[in-house]
Amino acid sequence: IPDFGHKYYLQFSTEDYRTGENAGSCLATVLYPRKKSPPVVTIKCSHTKNQNEIQEEDNRLYQRIRQQTKPITGSNIPDSYGNIEPALEPAWALAVAGSSSIMWEKSSEDVGYFLAQVKSVKQWMRGNDFIEFDYTVLLHEMPTQEMISCHMRLTWLPGHPLKVKHFCASENHGLEEGSGLGSGSAAGLSEEKGANF
Repeated sequence: IPDFGHKYYLQFSTEDYRTGENAGSCLATVLYPRKKSPPVVTIKCSHTKNQNEIQEEDNRLYQRIRQQTKPITGSNIPDSYGNIEPALEPAWALAVAGSSSIMWEKSSEDVGYFLAQVKSVKQWMRGNDFIEFDYTVLLHEMPTQEMISCHMRLTWLPGHPLKVKHFCASENHGLEEGSGLGSGSAAGLSEEKGANF
C-alpha cells in the first residue's frame, strides 16, 4: 500500500502441537505499517475441535498440574536429545502458549521467533485456584539465528485469560522490556500492554 506499508493475505492450516493432528484452517490479513508499530491482523479460523473439546483439554491440563504434591521445577526442556519428561509436559505446554505471546510481540515483517527451549521453570504455589510459573525461555530468532533469553511469568486458570508478563535480553539488543497480558485459554492468546514485574 503506497506510503503506508505491506499487506499480506494468508491461508494456512493449524495442527495440535502435541499430536500433530489437523486443528483447523485459517484465513488472515496482516498489515505491516512502515512506521515501527505492531501489525494489524484480521484472522478467521475454522476449528476441527469444538469449544467444549478445547475446554475439556484445558481442564485436563489444569487438573494434572493441580494434582502435583510438590511444585513443578525443571530445566533444559526439551533435553539435548529432544525428550521431555512426562512430569514436565504440562509446564512445557504452558510455555508454548505463553511464549507465543512474546514471539507475537517481538516479531516483525523481517524477523520471527521460535521457542527453542525452556531453560528453567518453577511453579509458584498460590492461595487461590490460579496456577503460576516462572520461566526462562530461549527464543530462536530468524533469520539472524540469534538465541534470545526471556524471563516469563505466566498465570492461568481455565476459563480466564492466560496472563503473561515478560522481559527479554540479548547481546545485541541489551535489555528489552516486555509486557504481555495474554488472553484466552491454552488454545489462544491476545495481548495488551502490562507492567513489568
